[in-house]
Amino acid sequence: MSEEVLQKVLVEKRDIRLKGVTWRSLLISLILMPFNAFWIMQMELVWYSGHPTTISLFFNVIYIMTILIGLNWVVKRAFPGRELSPQELLVIYVMLSLASAVAGHDFIQVLLPALGHAFWFASPENQWQSLFHRYIPKWLTVSDMTALRGYYEGGSSLYLLRNLLPWILPVSIWVVFISVLFLGFLAINSLLRKEWIENEKLSYPVVALPLQLARSPGSLFSDRMFRIAFLLVAVIDIVNTIHVLYPPFPAINVRRRDIGYLFTERPWSAIGGTGISFYPCAIGLGFFMPVDLIFSCWFFYLFWKFERVIGAIGGWEGLPGFPYIDRQTSGAYIALGIIAIWLSRAHIRTIWRRLTSKNGADDSKEPMGYRSATGILALSFLFFMAFSLMIGMSIPVALVFYIVYMLISISITRMRAELGPPAHDLHFAGPDQLMAYAIGTKHLGPRNLTAFSYYFWFNRAYRGHPMAHSLEGFKLAERTGIDNKGLALAQIVAVVMGSIAAFWALLHLCYIHGAGTKMYWPITAAFGWEPFNRLTGWLQNPEGFRAQETIFTIIGFLFAFFLMAMRVRFISWPFHPVGFAVSGSWSMDHIWLPLFIAWLAKTITMRYGGIGAYRKASPFFFGLIMGDFVIGGSISMLALLLGRPLYPFWP
Repeated sequence: MSEEVLQKVLVEKRDIRLKGVTWRSLLISLILMPFNAFWIMQMELVWYSGHPTTISLFFNVIYIMTILIGLNWVVKRAFPGRELSPQELLVIYVMLSLASAVAGHDFIQVLLPALGHAFWFASPENQWQSLFHRYIPKWLTVSDMTALRGYYEGGSSLYLLRNLLPWILPVSIWVVFISVLFLGFLAINSLLRKEWIENEKLSYPVVALPLQLARSPGSLFSDRMFRIAFLLVAVIDIVNTIHVLYPPFPAINVRRRDIGYLFTERPWSAIGGTGISFYPCAIGLGFFMPVDLIFSCWFFYLFWKFERVIGAIGGWEGLPGFPYIDRQTSGAYIALGIIAIWLSRAHIRTIWRRLTSKNGADDSKEPMGYRSATGILALSFLFFMAFSLMIGMSIPVALVFYIVYMLISISITRMRAELGPPAHDLHFAGPDQLMAYAIGTKHLGPRNLTAFSYYFWFNRAYRGHPMAHSLEGFKLAERTGIDNKGLALAQIVAVVMGSIAAFWALLHLCYIHGAGTKMYWPITAAFGWEPFNRLTGWLQNPEGFRAQETIFTIIGFLFAFFLMAMRVRFISWPFHPVGFAVSGSWSMDHIWLPLFIAWLAKTITMRYGGIGAYRKASPFFFGLIMGDFVIGGSISMLALLLGRPLYPFWP
């Protein structure tokens, strides 16, 4: 082989390697997925501790990535040129993030408990058999009592044929559903990627840490400010772990404590539970958010408390649910989805020109060409509609459900891309709840309502949304030269195989521990009971249009538009609609005070030191995050070895 040909081969190999989607990155991701799923299920459902998938940046993935970086350093020293490239590390990060999202606290963890719950817990007292069993598609659920006995009582094995066989068909169908739903997310991201990444150049704060780790881990770990913060957090986590093992040892309590009990006199007693905490990782994540969003998050959290007090003064607390925080925030999320599409209208016009002629935006570097993405989105939509009809939804209800769900999904993806909030819950405020209030359960009918119960799993909350992680992967690709088309295929593989791994891990643990015995309470008391108790109430006490909930949803919708209009009109306007949307969540009750600390630190840094001081301070706040994620992850690994929960740094 001539020297010229050899040089060409070496260049081609290097170029392929720079694209990141290699057999090594795919194989390593696939090998790690079962362990990753098992670890998540052990933390979040067996121990109900740690909850990595309830915040925007999954600590389990950062921990695994850190271990790989350490091993990579060893390989580089021993076998120069054989180490993983930064692009390969980031492909692994993206694939594990997506696998974690589908395995998470608001996805498959909620889906699986629903598949057998309506049959195992049916009794003459609750009348489920006569109320709604006839509306349940049997091919989508598990009604075999022998298989369910081992699942709920434990002390058995998934790998016995009598246990395994009844799960194969429904699990396979749901894996297909999840995969096709994700294809719709991927198609939308392919259509909007160029606008949100290249044209608007959104900041994507969530991926700042993994990008830094992959590209220059040495400069980060060698920074003095990073090491100070890392060691500070390490001391806190280790001391608290010793306290768990040996309770007389003093603890450094940074976790949430409720101070609502201090307010006993009316009207202040109306504020209810109020958490204070000092989570280091939340302070670190908050520092990389825009100042106006950090301010808006903690401000609107206190604003909701103020609304409760005003309600008590005005005598409005008699209204059930006042001030209807979930309804207002759900309206805000829908508004943000519409705003995100509106802001991208010029790009959407260029896509339309591309679809109808040869003119318009160049799509050669997109994950999918615009025609392909549009076609796949249409097929994903048609699949969703057909699936919904098969499980009992009517066409108009399924159509509204899909549109509202996609608006919420686009809203979450956009807010993470632009602003990077550490959490975005939106509990119990999805399209199923909105339609139940706006249309009325007696008008929806039992078939639609039963179908809602089997769509509850991806609408209970929205903390680990796969669409957002997918787009953030393309941002990493844009920064490091990873091939978008290859990354799109890797993401599809991650969702399919990650779903299978998640179902396996949860079923494996349930047959050992028992979903109704030793597993922690959410597996039955929340994830199983919530949709069917709700369904029972809907069917036994059907209601019409509920004015209060609908009005407050509209108020939240309009107020988000008002906040955005004021931001456009006045540059110094401090209130951000995203802060309004995310502030009413379960997570914000845990992190509003850390975000206040982050806002104070960033405001002082930027005001008196400018961008130079911000860059110098950034490693310290990376250290706060990494201290919790690495030391906390190591403590979680130790817990696996000991077979018992230890100190969880979050939440």
